[in-house]
Amino acid sequence: MSENQSLNSNDRAFEKLNNVSVSDGEATFKVIEEAVLRLWEVVNGLTTIRPPKRENYRVTIFGSARIGKDTPIYNDVKLLATELTAMGCDIVTGGGPGLMEAANEGSVIADPEDKLKSIGIRVALEFEQNPNPFVEQIYQHRTFFSRLHHFILVSDAFVVVPGGIGTTLEALMIWQLLQVRQLNHTPLIMLGEMWSDLRNWATKYMVNSEPKLAKENDMNIPQCVDTVEEAIAILRQSQGQWKSKTDV
Repeated sequence: MSENQSLNSNDRAFEKLNNVSVSDGEATFKVIEEAVLRLWEVVNGLTTIRPPKRENYRVTIFGSARIGKDTPIYNDVKLLATELTAMGCDIVTGGGPGLMEAANEGSVIADPEDKLKSIGIRVALEFEQNPNPFVEQIYQHRTFFSRLHHFILVSDAFVVVPGGIGTTLEALMIWQLLQVRQLNHTPLIMLGEMWSDLRNWATKYMVNSEPKLAKENDMNIPQCVDTVEEAIAILRQSQGQWKSKTDV
C-alpha cells in the first residue's frame, strides 16, 4: 500500500467518526487516537526538513548530572569542551549540572569573544535543577522524545562520557540510528571504561550467541576510547571532512 493510499484510508476511517457523542467512550477514544496519529504524520513530515548548513561543526556531549566539580572526570570533560571550542566547535549538552555543566563551562572559558555557542537542550521535570550558568542558548522540551530528536537535528558528532540511565538511553538511541542508517557519517565516541564494557556485553550477548541478535559490524559503530586526546583526534578528522563538504 502506498503512502497516499494509506492516508486516504485514514481519511475514510476518520470520516466515519463524525458526530460522535461524548457519552460513547469507545468512539470518543477512537476520534482522539485518529487525531493523534494525524498529528504525528504532520510532525514526521516536518522533521524530514533538515536544518540549513551550520557555520560551525557542532558536538553534543552526553553525561551525568550527578558528578561534582573538581573531580577528575569533570576536569576531563571541561578540557574536552575547551579543546573542541578552540577548534571552532559549538558545544551542546542537556544543559544541567554535573558533566553537562563541565562541557558548557569548558566552551565558555575557551570562547571569551563569544563567537561560538554553548547550548543546552532541556526537558521539563519536577525535580530537575535549573540550567547550569554556562548555557548561552537554551531550548526547553516537555518530553524526552522531542528532546532526543532535537539533539539529532542540531549535532554533527556525539561524545558519551560517564553517566547513568539517561545517558545510556541517549547513547543507545544514537547507536541504533546509526545501525539502521537514519544517521550517516556521524561519529559516536564513547569515553571511559564503562562504555567499552557495555560494548563487550553487547558483543557477548548479541553477536557471540545463538541466535545472533546483531551483526558483528554493529559493534564497531561506537568508537570507544580511553582518553580525551583520542576523542579529540577522531573529532578533528571528522570536522575536517565536514569542512571540506561545506566548502564545496
